[in-house]
Amino acid sequence: MAKRDPYIIAIDFDGTCVEHEYPNIGLDVEGAVTTLRDLVGAGHRLILYTMRSGEKLERAVKWFKERKIELWSVNCNPEQSEWTSSPKVHADLYIDDSALGCPIMFIDGVRRPVVNWTKVRSQLEYDGIL
Repeated sequence: MAKRDPYIIAIDFDGTCVEHEYPNIGLDVEGAVTTLRDLVGAGHRLILYTMRSGEKLERAVKWFKERKIELWSVNCNPEQSEWTSSPKVHADLYIDDSALGCPIMFIDGVRRPVVNWTKVRSQLEYDGIL
């Protein structure tokens, strides 16, 4: 991708930002907080794009606030209603442990893989996004 600002980036939560412990909040996935802060610092807009709802969603939003990671939106793109009525969230990038091609890693004692933020960051840097 050619560099342009800002990117709209949809970020999954469980298995992406934190280890899988749903409905609880798992441990932070190594590299997630730093990379997400750097993306916001570079002017990109983050959308929390998760299956969580109600109080479970509120706890995920609180996770971002506690780590001083600014969210542009939660489970929606506030600009897309100007050009579509589709419920699918529009973003330029999606970072999700279940996305085909997203680099993942296994952690001892954790049943499901999580996003490998070291490799994600390398790709973001290679693409000129960070």
